[in-house]
Amino acid sequence: MIAGTTQGAKFVQGEATAAEIIRPEGKASVVLVCEHASNAIPAEYGDLGLDAAARTSHVAWDIGARDVAVALSELLDAPLVAGRLSRLLYDLNRPCEVASAVPETSEVFDVPGNRGLSEAQRLARCRDIHDPFHAALTRQVDRAVAQAPGPVRLVTVHSFTPVYMGRERAVEIGFLHDADDSLARAALEVETRKGAYVTALNEPYSAADGVTYTLAKHGEARGLTSLMIEIRNDLVATPEQARAMARHLADTLRSALSGAPARREATG
Repeated sequence: MIAGTTQGAKFVQGEATAAEIIRPEGKASVVLVCEHASNAIPAEYGDLGLDAAARTSHVAWDIGARDVAVALSELLDAPLVAGRLSRLLYDLNRPCEVASAVPETSEVFDVPGNRGLSEAQRLARCRDIHDPFHAALTRQVDRAVAQAPGPVRLVTVHSFTPVYMGRERAVEIGFLHDADDSLARAALEVETRKGAYVTALNEPYSAADGVTYTLAKHGEARGLTSLMIEIRNDLVATPEQARAMARHLADTLRSALSGAPARREATG
């Protein structure tokens, strides 16, 4: 079985279904997040009307991201909050009010099970999946802020497809930020010196694409420095590749974290 896949899973409302907490007692001053860690679709959703190719493709989850995040959690001794359900049921990196939170179409795939939903049905997805996941993440950040030996940073781990809408992407690792760019720029500077991968700031997405919701909600709003890492998924498609990438990124993060500002004053 592919890591993160649950065949015929039964949906039970609650935090344990929405969020997987790994190394909750981790002592690092970093909280890791992997919103799109799983492609699991509980049986009562009827696979959302999708065939096997769609359910295992990048539109259903971030391929390899959970493996990287779990290895990073071990290497850094950092807590990790990971999503347990497919992003097609509910995209945990989106607020409830946007259409892309429960997408009717994702790249070239239609999602029949998301078409024609009532507002009440969409809000139920948010209540059952978004709310318990982000409540779990809030508690983990609270714990880290209270107990970590240093200022806390938030780091989310994602992967992206090498070809999107027919266009090839040259970038291999992207460092994304919301309003505070300090950690993203520090990580990019470290990677540029290392020269192992093609790296860029705010590629292949940026805050303008609406992808920094988690950073804003749990980082910016609390005055915590935050970073979103995007990895091209052909570089982490196997557990071995993912582990090697995690070792590489752990080294990068240690260097970047030592040089980036630790905390800003929250605004608003």
